[in-house]
Amino acid sequence: MSDDGQAQPATGAEPLVLDREFDAATLGGLREAVRAYAAARGMSRGRATDVMLAVHELAANAVRHGPGYGRLRMRVIARTLRCEVSDPGEASAGPWEVKEGHGLWLAGQTADHMSVTTGPGGSRITLRFALAG
Repeated sequence: MSDDGQAQPATGAEPLVLDREFDAATLGGLREAVRAYAAARGMSRGRATDVMLAVHELAANAVRHGPGYGRLRMRVIARTLRCEVSDPGEASAGPWEVKEGHGLWLAGQTADHMSVTTGPGGSRITLRFALAG
C-alpha cells in the first residue's frame, strides 16, 4: 500500500533470495545453497540439481578463467527462478565460444534461457528456470 492507502501494483519480483560472493574456497557452500533454495521453491530433486550444476559451472568458470571470484544473485520473477553469475574480470576479445562439453554449453542446455553479457566491466551470465505452478 502507498502512503495514501492505494494498492500498489505487483511487480512479480521477489527481493534477492540469494546474494553471495564466491571464490574457489566457497564453491561447495554455494552449490548447496543453490540446490536448497531451488528445492524450497518447489522444484523436483532432479531439477534443483540441474539448477545447482548450471550455476556451479558458471561460478567455476569465473574462478578458473576469470579473476578467481564472482557473485551470484538469485531471485524469482514471474514464476521464474533467475540466477545471475557475474565477475569483474576483463572480458575476452570476442563473445564466448559455446562448445559441447564446456560449462557454458552445459548451463545453456540445462536452463530454460541463458544470456551472456561481456565487456570491459566484466561478465554477466543470466540463467532462467521455470517454476511449477
